[in-house]
Amino acid sequence: MKSPSLVSKISRLSTFTLTSGLLRAGVMRQLSQLHKGLLVIFENGVRQTFGDNTSTLVGEVQIHDPSVWGMIASKGSIGAGEAFIHGYWSSPDLTRVIRVLVSNMDVLDAMEGGLARLGRPFIGALHWVNRNTRKGSQKNIAAHYDLGNEMFEQFLDPTMMYSAAQFLSPDDTLEQAQLNKLQRICQKLDLKPQDHLLEIGTGWGSMAIYAAKHYGCKVTTTTLSKEQFDYTQARIVALGLQHRVTLLLEDYRDLTGQYDKLVSIEMIEAVGHRFLPVYFKQCSRLLKSNGLMLLQAITIRDQRYEQAKNSVDFIQRYIFPGGALPSVQKMLEIVTRETDMNLMHMEDFGLHYAKTLRLWHENFRHAHGRLTELGYDEYFLRLWEFYLCYCEGGFLERSIGTAQLLLAKPAAMPQPVLGRLNA
Repeated sequence: MKSPSLVSKISRLSTFTLTSGLLRAGVMRQLSQLHKGLLVIFENGVRQTFGDNTSTLVGEVQIHDPSVWGMIASKGSIGAGEAFIHGYWSSPDLTRVIRVLVSNMDVLDAMEGGLARLGRPFIGALHWVNRNTRKGSQKNIAAHYDLGNEMFEQFLDPTMMYSAAQFLSPDDTLEQAQLNKLQRICQKLDLKPQDHLLEIGTGWGSMAIYAAKHYGCKVTTTTLSKEQFDYTQARIVALGLQHRVTLLLEDYRDLTGQYDKLVSIEMIEAVGHRFLPVYFKQCSRLLKSNGLMLLQAITIRDQRYEQAKNSVDFIQRYIFPGGALPSVQKMLEIVTRETDMNLMHMEDFGLHYAKTLRLWHENFRHAHGRLTELGYDEYFLRLWEFYLCYCEGGFLERSIGTAQLLLAKPAAMPQPVLGRLNA
């Protein structure tokens, strides 16, 4: 699934000739409402500006095909992303463009109205098909994580961690920042050699391997991705950790047993809004009475949760089918209502994710040649460039965040977490 499927997914509303003047004028009218940052658009040798001319946040857009206006008018932000993938517009710094738009969320919301509202039922229906039932979760995970291990190797660091890193020093490399994150998670969980750690969402195995190697504990970890399973299995065997790490290819809903500690790193985004109570209840059931759970989650602002819950954005449409960002408030509400766990500690480090994404994007761009050799075409490369910059801009403008929540069962250790951390 390297590209034809991507191209076929993208509607050719761009070719709509009803566009031109009227639709362009409509989009320009909406852009004229920008009040934070400055958006500069170059089209046919003409320069137009929208927003605050004194702002230091400047995003530049070069229009290559007027079809872009019809796509934005008819599908809002999803249409803008599709137009970028087709090469109808470009930018010397895509993240800055995203930041300008995200900082004007009221204008962005308005762009999702009008003609764009007509396409919502269709897009919503497609997203509903991707709901995270057992069968749906398997399909949704495969759609992203089974794109090819070698592809992910091109832009991730040697740890193969595909989640927010933690930069403790400006000089930290991406690899060191990921190791910082793994160490901090283990510290928060107070891992001990006698512990049995359950991980929901294996990734490429780094968390499980790190915990087993550095803390001597037993680890059971599960994934739904066959590619990740095979990759992790090979790493476990190569390191001789088969006696400490048990790797499963199972849905979290089917797990059994009792564990001392539980970790789940950026897996909850694949759970889906309707299944959040099921997820937290299952996590609580799997923990012993004195157990601890460390959850790392990408979060949406509490104030925008309900709106986001009932809409579909570019990431859900083209990157993570079935994806759904929780808010901190919603997660704690469900934990309180559905389990006996309580929040012991929370940390938000969304700006660290912005830096992580910037470094992934740099690596991805440097790897274009190799990715082309592997069979990923220009549509795929532009899709992923848009995805990485779209997310980076969101974190920089704090419309999304990254939280680590430490949840404790009633009989869990009483000492404060901060007493054991360099926080």
